[in-house]
Amino acid sequence: MLLIRDRASLAALLAAVLLGLAATEPVVAQRFNPYAEPEEALPPLAADGTIQWGAFYKSSSIQHNYERLWAMGACRGTSRAITEPVKRNKLLIDRLPEADYEGVVVGAVGALAGGMVSFHEPATGAGAQPLVAQLHPAGVTRLRVAGRVPATILRPGLVIRLVTEVDEKGRAAEPITTFEVVTPPADYQPDPVRADARGAVVGTVRSIHGEVLTLQVNAGRIRRLTLSVDPQAIATLDAARLDLVAPGDTISLRGRIWSGEGAMGAGTVFASEITISKPPLPGEVAVAGGRVAADRP
Repeated sequence: MLLIRDRASLAALLAAVLLGLAATEPVVAQRFNPYAEPEEALPPLAADGTIQWGAFYKSSSIQHNYERLWAMGACRGTSRAITEPVKRNKLLIDRLPEADYEGVVVGAVGALAGGMVSFHEPATGAGAQPLVAQLHPAGVTRLRVAGRVPATILRPGLVIRLVTEVDEKGRAAEPITTFEVVTPPADYQPDPVRADARGAVVGTVRSIHGEVLTLQVNAGRIRRLTLSVDPQAIATLDAARLDLVAPGDTISLRGRIWSGEGAMGAGTVFASEITISKPPLPGEVAVAGGRVAADRP
């Protein structure tokens, strides 16, 4: 079964990023070894595409102590003083009902696999604890970050799509004024870049120094492009990256909430899909991000 591990460093980072959430035992989803009832490991996706979470343990200390006893071969189903607390400690996430949530982002931490986003619902009063959206540790939560932002978003590692024309050395004659930040599918293969022919380019940002951008394209003969970026350039986001999420963004999601023992903040929402929308740029009108769309280059 998939894991959401207990990591002291992650807990410390969450405490800082999620605006002082009260310290709670972390979310732990891992293989459960009940006496004489071994549970089959679940794949992250069912045959119909439904996300499968498996078990959540309200107290990591109870579960860790139980696993220690199990490894020692102690109390094999004979001590109810051990087995009953263990059973009560286990929650099957997939049995919780799914519902829709929306609000304003407080903070985000981690990546697509196992990351978290804290947010306040619209009716939440000042000073109230936020909800925490938990992304699946296998990276199967459908995440979309959408909107328009200044080109200052550019940094190494981002995959961008733009239309340009370059020479034989990969140098563009005109500065970039618009581009998209995208998350291509894992099996995506970019088209080769042809010299002296205007066309779409998908590549990974290698470096950016001032207004000079270096782009890596993993296809064809021209693989390194050098482009200048217009200071007023605008980026359109359509990506599955938590590092593009910022406080003040709006969030809509679908997931299964647990607000009892072991939950983070006002409740942990085990999210199957999340859409993050950036606030409009000055002079623009807000446009709803909509449901998560399929990844596209």
